[in-house]
Amino acid sequence: MKIIRSKSFTGERAWSALDIANMNGITTRLHWTDQPYKWHINDGEEVFVVLDGQVRMLYREEGVEREAVLNVGDIFHASVGTEHVAHPLGLARVLVIESEGSV
Repeated sequence: MKIIRSKSFTGERAWSALDIANMNGITTRLHWTDQPYKWHINDGEEVFVVLDGQVRMLYREEGVEREAVLNVGDIFHASVGTEHVAHPLGLARVLVIESEGSV
């Protein structure tokens, strides 16, 4: 049993992560960041939940770049093959659920 107070989690570098659970190869991790990630495509699906701050999510659909600003409580689901990148607007804490070992 764990209780995690996400607002108190900080990292030593952008995209530092706290491993919360691994359930049959699906990981749940809490990330802290103040810097963008990189454009990438996950090996499987990804669920991205903003717990603190705001994140500008850029993604490509059929070759067209789109964006959405995610606020606290917003969820981004990247289906298989969705190229995307997260740009925090200041400090952000994000819960990420994805296949173990995914980018």
